[in-house]
Amino acid sequence: MSKEEPEGVEEVLGQLDDLTTKSGKVCISDVLDDFGGRSFGPFIMLPALLELTPVGGIPGVPTFLAALIALVAVQLLIGKEHIWMPGFLQNRAVESKKLHKGIAKLRGVAHWLDEHSHGRLKPMTQGVWVKIAALVVILLCMTVPPLEVLPFASSGPMLAIAAIGLALTVRDGVVMLVALVLGIAAIGGGTYYYYTSDEEEGGDQAAMTSMVIERFAA
Repeated sequence: MSKEEPEGVEEVLGQLDDLTTKSGKVCISDVLDDFGGRSFGPFIMLPALLELTPVGGIPGVPTFLAALIALVAVQLLIGKEHIWMPGFLQNRAVESKKLHKGIAKLRGVAHWLDEHSHGRLKPMTQGVWVKIAALVVILLCMTVPPLEVLPFASSGPMLAIAAIGLALTVRDGVVMLVALVLGIAAIGGGTYYYYTSDEEEGGDQAAMTSMVIERFAA
């Protein structure tokens, strides 16, 4: 039976951390069951926040998380009332220990975000603004795969996505406005960074990326 939608980032992380105590791995289906199918905000925010932790340093994880977020955002854009995911995605899992460590690193940030989010300008988290936010999220997700080959570059769009998910979760229009501006800047900045880095660094950049991946994977 679905629980009520969480109203803050700390509550979201708390529910997710509870899942890590139940088994050695946490599947996406477990998160869907725990949060409920209507929790679009957390399902946009959580994967983006996880990408900002060492979990996001695992090769392929940023792109997978972006695809997951995009799937949720498309459903939000077209007005679906419940989140749907295919079985092969619901069965994807992450080790509970790694997830717990990632959540621990986000606790302080979550507390600060909840303290500075007060449900202001709620109309900006409803109606057409939700569809605009979903469209920006989709565009941001499209920038992640090419940026993943560059050190830390995918963290820019993921930070913007996390901010949009936060705004939807706590229903704060001020956060939504800031998040949309950040999102547009991330789309432009990420595109510029990708092409200029490709031209200037070439093969040296690939070697640096390998070193970063090895450090996080160790």
